[in-house]
Amino acid sequence: MDPVKRVHSNFLKRLALGALPAAVPPATDPLTQQAALDLFRHQCASRHLDRTSRAMQKAGQGYYTIGSSGHEGMAAVAHATRPDDMAFLHYRDAAFQIARAAQVPGQDPIRDIALSFAAAAEDPISGGRHKVLGSRALNIPPQTSTIASHLPKAVGAAFSIGWAGRMGAQAHLPEDSIVLCSFGDASANHSTAQGAFNAAQWAAFQDLPVPILFVCEDNGIGISVRTPPGWIAAGFAHRPGLKYVFGDGLRLADAAAAATRAAAYVRETRRPAFLHLRTVRLYGHAGSDVAAAYLSPEEIAGAEADDPLLHSAAYLIAAGHATADAVRDIYTGTADLVADAARHAVTRPRLSGAAEVMAALTPPDRPAARANRPDPAARRATFGADAAQTDAPQTLAKGLNWALTDLMLQDPQIAVMGEDVGAKGGVYGVTQRLQERFGRARVFDTLLDEQTVLGLAIGMAHNGLLPIPEIQFLAYLHNAEDQLRGEAATLSFFSNGQYRNPMVVRIAGLGYQRGFGGHFHNDNTIAVLRDIPGLIVACPSTGAEAAGLLRACTRLAREAGRICVLLEPIARYQTRDLLTPGDGGWLTPYPAPDQEIAPGTVAVHGPGHDIALVTYGNGHHLSRQVQARLADQGIAARVIDLRWLVPLPEAALLDATRGCDRILIVDECRRSAGPSEGLMTLFAEADRRARRVTAEDSFIATGPAYAATLPSVEGIMAAALKMLG
Repeated sequence: MDPVKRVHSNFLKRLALGALPAAVPPATDPLTQQAALDLFRHQCASRHLDRTSRAMQKAGQGYYTIGSSGHEGMAAVAHATRPDDMAFLHYRDAAFQIARAAQVPGQDPIRDIALSFAAAAEDPISGGRHKVLGSRALNIPPQTSTIASHLPKAVGAAFSIGWAGRMGAQAHLPEDSIVLCSFGDASANHSTAQGAFNAAQWAAFQDLPVPILFVCEDNGIGISVRTPPGWIAAGFAHRPGLKYVFGDGLRLADAAAAATRAAAYVRETRRPAFLHLRTVRLYGHAGSDVAAAYLSPEEIAGAEADDPLLHSAAYLIAAGHATADAVRDIYTGTADLVADAARHAVTRPRLSGAAEVMAALTPPDRPAARANRPDPAARRATFGADAAQTDAPQTLAKGLNWALTDLMLQDPQIAVMGEDVGAKGGVYGVTQRLQERFGRARVFDTLLDEQTVLGLAIGMAHNGLLPIPEIQFLAYLHNAEDQLRGEAATLSFFSNGQYRNPMVVRIAGLGYQRGFGGHFHNDNTIAVLRDIPGLIVACPSTGAEAAGLLRACTRLAREAGRICVLLEPIARYQTRDLLTPGDGGWLTPYPAPDQEIAPGTVAVHGPGHDIALVTYGNGHHLSRQVQARLADQGIAARVIDLRWLVPLPEAALLDATRGCDRILIVDECRRSAGPSEGLMTLFAEADRRARRVTAEDSFIATGPAYAATLPSVEGIMAAALKMLG
């Protein structure tokens, strides 16, 4: 028999025969009769939605079959928390969402989840883009299926509650709220999860408030891989700074009691807790999964005998809350409600066409508090000795530092965080004196873990704050790139624009450091950033550009909820000269605080029509030198500085290169998967003649050969002359 039908038949048969698990009502029942009956209804709704999802899939009308059967005890966890406690949920937590919906007037979770199964455009969370649990009204941001990747941002959201309270910032979450984050026992082994646990413990060890409730739903298996019995308890029962609470998720009253204890501990102490909830998995992993291929008949029968609904029925009857007939009526009546919702869901329109699918890639603009204009005297006091220098031409590093200072003066919601950004002022001094100016709460060092850095930022953004995290080197981003790809950038898409996590990620990168660091400190590939839908990437090469781009990115984050990356060329941080030593040709004036560089624009240097050099970052510096050498030979070149790498400023580029028969792209990234690929395609489709000079498809060496694989003035010059014939 199909396992779905078998479990359903088994429940009704054992209920009718009175062959239920032994149930002894607790001495102090945490649930009233009404609460117990309501939670059982929510459990039944979750179960029947699972059954219905598979029926819809077989009929060609449903598109998701990973269910919550066996995890219905999560309804008790919802009962133990509040609707204003943000919840980042495991994909098996339909019972939690259904139970929470009962706490908020006007909700119809059965209809909502059925619409999600059908990929209906009226699905209120994703608009038909994916079956995800989530609800704006219920404070449940949608999560993707990436294993454990939601844990770091949950820690960040929890941290942000206390941070906002201390700073008086305007946050979404109340000061006494907590954050809940659930996951499976297999996910607890993932490095991302372990990093999140460690970050929460690290903060708690230092008495920093991190009110997060981790909920591990332990069904003993991850798809087909067993979790060793006792592994979760052994690994988490004695961790410093992490309160461990066990609850039997099969038994409703026990789950409610354990969840209530754990949630109360987190709320009262503002410290993290780990709720270890026993569950089972029924039906296999998903509709396509045949559990009999890797589980014995005895193991499958044992799990089905431990069906949480059987335990709940036994508890309700033993406690005198309901008769067997009343339990059956709740079960079958809920099945009818779900069936009605499914019949309606499959008739609703679905998304059609790319435009409808892509409409939620970026969140809609929302009213945002305008940046303050600080009192000039207060600004001078904050800048200190630097105030007298703001009219003099400056380096890239100084432009960034002063722009960060002005932005933090203007917006108290901004926090700067990362590795060594505090007292040290960053590895290259970009954040020097920021902590002195704004305090350790607004400029703070994180753990040496890029997943934590980005997760912290995403979580803070969830709470209405505006984080500016720093990734110390571009090569280090790869430790945590899924936090951008799988979490930050997908949030608007999977929530139909209802949720957003605005932030500006500063990344020091690219090459040309003279012999220092090799690949790990000179990484020249941004492929991982180029192919994330909705992400914005800007790259300055001068101090004025750095200030203007950072301000534009911050405004886009604040007003449009965008996720922006500012890619900062390390080798240009302290560059002063352009053509000859001491000429100061690369220094630029610091722009006024209200000046920014508009997205989609380029900078054009020189009116030459013989050849256009299209470039960015370090390539801008090299191309300006080539421009001067070409001029010595009577060749008039214009240099076009992209500044915006993702998305490419296509219209501005085509306009800026008009009148030039020859276009030479100078790309310091690798030939494969670098920006030059998109640029070549753009110009080819516009019937423009273009060639490119790029870095080799190689890592970068340490020592004298540091630039051997990168574009050079000589190489660019030779390519330009070859194009010119």
